[in-house]
Amino acid sequence: MKTKHKKPACFKWFLGIAVMSLLAAASVYYYARYAEPNLLQLENIEIRTPSVTTDLDGIRIIQISDLHLGKFYTKSKLLSLVQRINGLKPDLVVFTGDLIDNYAAYPSPGSIAPILSQIKAPLGKFAVYGNHDQGGGAKHPYTRIMADSGFTLLVNRHQTLSFGHSLLVVAGLDDFLLGSPNMKKTFRGIDQSAFVLLLVHEPDVADRLSGYPVDLQLSGHSHGGQVQLPGFGPVYTPPLARKYTEGLYTFHAGSHRPEYLYVNRGVGTTRLPFRLDSVPELTLLTLKQS
Repeated sequence: MKTKHKKPACFKWFLGIAVMSLLAAASVYYYARYAEPNLLQLENIEIRTPSVTTDLDGIRIIQISDLHLGKFYTKSKLLSLVQRINGLKPDLVVFTGDLIDNYAAYPSPGSIAPILSQIKAPLGKFAVYGNHDQGGGAKHPYTRIMADSGFTLLVNRHQTLSFGHSLLVVAGLDDFLLGSPNMKKTFRGIDQSAFVLLLVHEPDVADRLSGYPVDLQLSGHSHGGQVQLPGFGPVYTPPLARKYTEGLYTFHAGSHRPEYLYVNRGVGTTRLPFRLDSVPELTLLTLKQS
């Protein structure tokens, strides 16, 4: 009569650990590939500074960034985003670049403007170039799409909005990776009493703004790293998004930087359709008197 040999306890332990590890890896993969990229987190930020007068107090600014329209961020998702924006009733809407992930491979760019044009913002809609809006033949089509969408494209220039006795300046710099940014031209003639909002795709530009009057810089580009690992942080951030990667940064007076910098994690994905611990973001910034 044959006797069955019992498997060693350590073998069962290792097998259990292996199975649990595989299940955990599969769960993380599913979440990063199919769950988190389809989320959208609203970030509510208050900007308090002496430059916010009584006339400007309470102005609501929506920032969207890095849509990367393509295979993984579709026009149906864009329509849902527009409806979400309109539901927040912003006064001003700004787009900080990277509309289409790969323009050369995008099938129907003409269908984007009818969707973006539905965004309602009584004080205006403004945009700047991102690096994906400059490369791959996208530069001139991007200009046309944003114009047809009702966005004012700011390329090394600014526009002044009046509110009672107060001024709000919206300035926009060209993309720093593939464009031709010109800070002197952009800031020339700005009233020193105005609240100055600067749009520029790459956040690390903040360290180059010595001597320029900026109350709030809004940027994207980083995707918040897109994939972050516990205890390590972002696996990768692109050039000019390696120092300031996400969220609100406050600088001390005399630091020769904007008083505030906000870095939006973006909505879409690039390179790979994964997000982990970097949820897509829609930002609502409200100006408040300090």
